[in-house]
Amino acid sequence: MCAIFGLIDYEHRLTTRAKEKILKVLSKECEVRGTDATGFAYNHNGHISIYKRPLPARKMHLHLPDEVYAIMGHTRMATQGSEKLNFNNHPFPGRAGDQHFALAHNGVISNDKLLQKEKSLPESYIQTDSYIAVQLLENAGHLDFNSVREMAEDLIGSFVFTILDDSDGIYFVRGNNPLTIYNFHTHGFYLYASTRDILDKTLRKIGMSRATKTEVKTNLGDILRIDSDGNIERSEFFAYNDYSAFYAFPRKTPWDNYYINQLKEIASCFGVDPQYVDLLYENGFSADEIEELLYEPEELMNYADVLEYEGLYF
Repeated sequence: MCAIFGLIDYEHRLTTRAKEKILKVLSKECEVRGTDATGFAYNHNGHISIYKRPLPARKMHLHLPDEVYAIMGHTRMATQGSEKLNFNNHPFPGRAGDQHFALAHNGVISNDKLLQKEKSLPESYIQTDSYIAVQLLENAGHLDFNSVREMAEDLIGSFVFTILDDSDGIYFVRGNNPLTIYNFHTHGFYLYASTRDILDKTLRKIGMSRATKTEVKTNLGDILRIDSDGNIERSEFFAYNDYSAFYAFPRKTPWDNYYINQLKEIASCFGVDPQYVDLLYENGFSADEIEELLYEPEELMNYADVLEYEGLYF
């Protein structure tokens, strides 16, 4: 469970200090999904800069240069690859042909090792499963909708990717993990994060809860690119709703068990008894589905009540 977040100041109306303030609050709200590491990527002076540390967001000090207009961020809950080795943390740098990019991922990829062998990709010192997406784009030799689509369709797992290119465009690749994007038309910027709850809490804390905004809708299989002028291009990839079933992989893996234990540890923060996490999991809910239900505790309890009732009377 990680979080992606960021800001696109397409009308260049926000001051540098305003962007830093928004991102500081937004990244701290994303801690609910991971505190092992925090990272940012942005373009400056013709190249992509990445600032990441094995620290929770509240301990990061982001100082943006002037004339930075698109910032991509990530908070991490480490699952594969120690966060203490900073190269394992997001965002990751990449180069596809003559195009530089940075990539961040929320989710888990289960066929990264298999793809490395199948496609004869080079061994990497980076231990994180997410890095396979960088390698696939680099292997394609170009960064566009076609290469992003091929990358997404090669992967088995859960994901949302954000990819910052060297012309201040950001690709959003929506798998079966959450993503919410708001467009503040009257202020000339986009704000995005893994969940609506994170964004809404951020807006309340920065005094923008009443600001006029439009949600940019995304669904499973969508690819969006928001360019430096705020324009949106769309494409799609073929996405499976249940990767594990389609590929006959076992539903419960060591990763699932680890993920569930993490969800149980934070369940009380949402007013949910950890036993209900186990109840849902044992009755066929995936770890990702349970995670999303934690943000809707009443709905989660409704499911749990039904399962308990069926277990008692049927």
